[in-house]
Amino acid sequence: MSKKLLMGAIAALFLLSGCTDKAQVDAGSEYVDTKADGASTVTISDPQVANLVSRLEGLAKSIYFDFDQFDVKSSELNVIKNDADLFTSTDAAGLSIKVEGNCDEWGTDEYNYALGLKRAKAVKDALVTNGVPENRITIVSYGETNPACTGSSKECWSKNRRVDFKLIP
Repeated sequence: MSKKLLMGAIAALFLLSGCTDKAQVDAGSEYVDTKADGASTVTISDPQVANLVSRLEGLAKSIYFDFDQFDVKSSELNVIKNDADLFTSTDAAGLSIKVEGNCDEWGTDEYNYALGLKRAKAVKDALVTNGVPENRITIVSYGETNPACTGSSKECWSKNRRVDFKLIP
């Protein structure tokens, strides 16, 4: 009986410990810290690379969607074209692109996660159509967990129905 209790306690400790797995990515310039929940952050130690990533991310524009939709609006096609031109520029050639799908607070967590993923995939497909190599792009959905606006108005909710970009060296 005490062995089962001890083994259960050890298993619980492993599950609840929140250990991270750090993987070296690029000869001292960065590493990816992947947490037990699958979330990851990138730490860049090279100031020139960090400045480049920050500058390019500042130039990339978010793509916005209508309520409960994942098709790219015709009004967003020029924004995607400009983002694709940015991502295929010489400065960005060595960077990977994380396409992040987001939703407003309406709908269940599961529904919003799936909708965010569909939005990210639609933008990825549009980037590929505009010349961005598919192997440089990954997609992720944050559902409703990453709001750009936390108010309760139609204008605020519309700011949350978007796709953002993160660049990864």
